[in-house]
Amino acid sequence: MTFTAAQIAMLVNGRIEGDADKAVASFGKIEEAKEGQLAFLANPKYEEFLYTTKASVIIINETQELKQVIDAALIRVPDAYSAFATLLTKYQELKTQQLTGIQQPSYISSTAKLGENVFVAAFVYIGENVQIGNGVKLFAGACIGDNARIGDNTILHAGVKVYHECIIGKNVTVHAGSVIGSDGFGFAPQADGSFKKVPQIGNVVVEDFVEIGANATIDRATIGSTLIKSGAKLDNLIQVAHNVEVGNNTVIAAQAGVSGSTKLGNNVMIGGQAGIVGHITIADGSKINAQSGVSKSIKKMNTAVTGSPAFEYTSALRSQAVSRNLPDLEKRIAELEKLVQQLMTEKVNV
Repeated sequence: MTFTAAQIAMLVNGRIEGDADKAVASFGKIEEAKEGQLAFLANPKYEEFLYTTKASVIIINETQELKQVIDAALIRVPDAYSAFATLLTKYQELKTQQLTGIQQPSYISSTAKLGENVFVAAFVYIGENVQIGNGVKLFAGACIGDNARIGDNTILHAGVKVYHECIIGKNVTVHAGSVIGSDGFGFAPQADGSFKKVPQIGNVVVEDFVEIGANATIDRATIGSTLIKSGAKLDNLIQVAHNVEVGNNTVIAAQAGVSGSTKLGNNVMIGGQAGIVGHITIADGSKINAQSGVSKSIKKMNTAVTGSPAFEYTSALRSQAVSRNLPDLEKRIAELEKLVQQLMTEKVNV
């Protein structure tokens, strides 16, 4: 597929500088792009490549000042990174929209209902009474359990498992190997020291416009639903336990874990490898730094925390600064003690 600078500018509501008829057929990083490719500049660290790149069309910020003449056609937009992301999304949509039909071998229950323009790759399993919306793409090895529902234009990549009764909304993307609806970690201790499994009879509900990375696991609720609300973004290797609620537009980076029945508010940001205990609440807009261990509820909105156990970000940084100075402080205290002892001795002698 080939697009002109003028066509691209229309898609991103940009303003063209240079030849509007310059055409591109692929994307390239600004430092490596070749003729016929589209690049973008958002980070000032890469500005030097603006003058050396071979890209035919470049998306730049409206505020970008040029230090020399550039051969490429420029498209000025308020936010170059966001505009480029929009183009990549459009490009990906065009590619996936071309995929339709049912490959063999695959298994589709006679009671399942499939919408229009659905793509079912080889080795997909679709169970009893499953409902698949329009434009859904199921890649090789995906497995949809009985009575599950998949909304319009959702994409399940290779090997995704959606257990029985789970509900996936519209325009959701789940990457390879993720498991939605496996049993929550519920075991009742017995008098003899053994553990008795507590049946997990709830489900998982993933609302619209959610993205879930590769090899993430979201456990079904013991009773009720584990809930991933609209617009949430979960990275690779995430663990979300039973009965957790993840708020609207909340983002969680790789290898983080959220324990059972915890409620994450809207627009929360959680760094990689953070751990959150169960049965607490995290207020809207909270920011949890990477590798933090959160053991208590965060009740005040827009609070930033770090450390393990995690506490308020600025105070934590002060504590870290003090801890780095402890050897020097210990030495100074020893010198002060020695001086005090010397003064006491002199006072006694007087």
